[in-house]
Amino acid sequence: MRNLARRIRWAIGMGLAWGAAWSVAGILVARVPGFFSDLPFAFQFAPFGIVAGILFFGILVRIEGRGGLDRLSLPRVAAWGAVIGVLLAVVVAVLRGENLKGEVLVFGPVLALAGALSAAGSLAVARRSERASLPG
Repeated sequence: MRNLARRIRWAIGMGLAWGAAWSVAGILVARVPGFFSDLPFAFQFAPFGIVAGILFFGILVRIEGRGGLDRLSLPRVAAWGAVIGVLLAVVVAVLRGENLKGEVLVFGPVLALAGALSAAGSLAVARRSERASLPG
């Protein structure tokens, strides 16, 4: 039970960190001409970043987490983050019901980059905190 509570806290923490990073990605999308919204893109992207961070944590724990942080490669972790970003871009485009191909072509690379950078940053922070907690 204690382990489950710890994992939930880590998942929420990762989701919040990713939400902050993805709001920056929303600011970048707002600079693209022709995209306007009633709500700033930074506020729109933050919830998707939270969801992506929690999904990424689930992938790490379920698929990649068997061998510890030392066995995770940075490119593979970044690839998982990018895949999550592209999948969320497709979900957003489908939910909006507008030009699916056009929206995925605009939002897909931005969210893939945000996912890859967030994943790489998450791994770097986790490795650093693991080293800091080791004795000596």
